Amino acid sequence: MNIQQLKVFIEMCGGRTLAESADRLGLKQPTVSFHLRKLEEELGVELFRKQSRSLHPNEAAAELLPYARRIVHLTETASSAMASYASKRGGRLRIGASYTPATYVLPPHFASYRNLNPDVSLMLTVKQAESVLAMLRDYEIDAGIVSLGSLEEQGLIIVPLVQDELKLLISPLNPLSVSDPITVDQMRDETFLLHEVGSTSRTLSDEWAKGNGLQWGQVMELGAIETIKEAIKCNMGIGILPARSVGREVEAGELVMRSLPRYENKRHICLAYRDEEQLSGAVRSFIAFIRQSLGAE
Repeated sequence: MNIQQLKVFIEMCGGRTLAESADRLGLKQPTVSFHLRKLEEELGVELFRKQSRSLHPNEAAAELLPYARRIVHLTETASSAMASYASKRGGRLRIGASYTPATYVLPPHFASYRNLNPDVSLMLTVKQAESVLAMLRDYEIDAGIVSLGSLEEQGLIIVPLVQDELKLLISPLNPLSVSDPITVDQMRDETFLLHEVGSTSRTLSDEWAKGNGLQWGQVMELGAIETIKEAIKCNMGIGILPARSVGREVEAGELVMRSLPRYENKRHICLAYRDEEQLSGAVRSFIAFIRQSLGAE
């Protein structure tokens, strides 16, 4: 069982065809087939079932996949660490972030990190928090900075950095904008502009509504904070957004911000990394930097 075989195996487990996997790995299709066959022979088990000229991973493949990802990750991390010593450069750092921290919190901190560590190759992937944590568990990234409503995630260390409280946002044209505080009863006939299902904001908004006996009436689901803000400005409805995402608009008078009635904040922007000893120097350095930079030490 060698690294090339495992890389081929991981690509094929991603639902790709032999031709697609070969193209991504820079190999010829017969070479991909050869590596898969040799891996199965060495392990003594079949890993894929043939169906309509396609290969589909079986139960044994699902069992092997997390080990394969970890082996490849550790090998690449070790090679990168040694290459950084050989070239006296800082190595590679893959960070995942959810939308709120990536857009409204991290840019100045990333800029500072780059200035302090110009030789580190910093790569950022932006997805929903749940997807970022999945990438972290699958060794596709080295650390994550995400908005979470829970500080417990199996196999990961979660460090709360700053609060990321949800607020009610209203157009100045909406009659509710003159009320402070706003009650749940005042909101029952409003159209709500909400994040799509699966986001941390939506999950916490649903929990808040349920806990206060508020059933969403008319709802518009929007995938981006900027889209929600623009819709609120046009008085298409009221929205629930992280306070950190609307500071400029509230200060400019384009949006009115109010507290959600009977809301207890559970949402924090958190640093997440794997609970294991084999962290590269670049990852350890980044963890220390971001904790200090955001005041979590």
